[in-house]
Amino acid sequence: MSQPLQLHLQHAREWLSRETEPLIAPLKNKANGLVKEVKERIDDATQSSQRILENSESEMNKNNPKTYRFARNANKFAQNFTDTIKAVTVPDDLNYEKLQTFYGNLEKTFASLSQQRVEAYPYISPYFIFDRRRLDVYLKRLYDIIKELRNFLTAKYAKAKTVEDVYSLVDKLLQAINETKLNQENRRLTEERGATLQKEIAEIQQKIAQTQAKAELSELLKLNQKVEGLRENVKHSLRYLQKPFFKLQSLARTSEVAIPLDEMNKLGDYLNDPFMALASEENGHSTLKSILKKLDSAIAQGKLKLKSTRLRKAQEQINGILNKDSLGELQKSCKETLSQRKQLLASETVTALQNQLTQLQTKLRELQKENEYVNSKNKALKDEQEKLQERINYLKKELEKNISQLTNKNVQIVLTA
Repeated sequence: MSQPLQLHLQHAREWLSRETEPLIAPLKNKANGLVKEVKERIDDATQSSQRILENSESEMNKNNPKTYRFARNANKFAQNFTDTIKAVTVPDDLNYEKLQTFYGNLEKTFASLSQQRVEAYPYISPYFIFDRRRLDVYLKRLYDIIKELRNFLTAKYAKAKTVEDVYSLVDKLLQAINETKLNQENRRLTEERGATLQKEIAEIQQKIAQTQAKAELSELLKLNQKVEGLRENVKHSLRYLQKPFFKLQSLARTSEVAIPLDEMNKLGDYLNDPFMALASEENGHSTLKSILKKLDSAIAQGKLKLKSTRLRKAQEQINGILNKDSLGELQKSCKETLSQRKQLLASETVTALQNQLTQLQTKLRELQKENEYVNSKNKALKDEQEKLQERINYLKKELEKNISQLTNKNVQIVLTA
């Protein structure tokens, strides 16, 4: 098997033009000849209708009662005919698509002219008979050339269309390659920006770690962690009292149980944030104990009802707090930890470090957000690159196949310069 002819894409159009010139040139000449003849037939028909227009105007000017109405009908017909046929645009630079469009417009125009003729002639006859016969002759000639153009497009000009389609494939392939180059450049820039962002993120994270490692902030972090741990302990220690507290609050609001305003407010605190509520009480948490006594009394009086299991566990916690001081050490730890945290937060050094840390964390979030966008864009560009490559491969195969069919030569398109 002979080796395929290596044809660079940039030279494909020029090479194909030389190869197909013996075949296409006669077709182009024939197409130009047909279009020229169509234009001449249109001009003949236009002149003929202008003659009817002029003669009918002349007859109308005579004001002859016998002929005036017929002349007026002939004048209107000739004017409409002229306007319709003059609307046809004859293309200059010919190709299959323009010829096909031209033929389609001609066919519609001729159908319109024929309809106008059929509708008008009965109202013109028997006058202007020679003018009408002359126009019919030119209409017949116009029909004949339109028919010849249709046959030419259908039977003979297909080869020229194939060549034009190949040129179109060349253009589409060149465009796809240019889009690929642009995509590659965008990917390069995006990857460079991604690498820069990764480096900046790593540097910011390192600065954050160094800032958090400072003794003052390290101590603050430990205290914050301790606060969260104590918060969970307080919540756990009062877990069976949350629902009873809620019911007691409802009873107080409906005046079924009398609770002073300060205790009512503190009850709301224990429902919203048990840790802060306990830590903000004086040592011994007398307010909580007073609330619990009213809760115990409401349960004993049957005003506050709970399921047996919940009731038992709630009474165990009430008894532990009132009689065994089960929250004493926990409250002490909460108050001490909050006090230490407050003192540390009041330090100018800690304030400065916190401000620095906040700025670093804000910058880190901005960089991470931009990095997510860059990664998403890079993925989209990668997907687009794969689709472009698939399109290039498809167009290349189609181009090679069509060129081989046209020239009977085994051609391989080379995409690189």
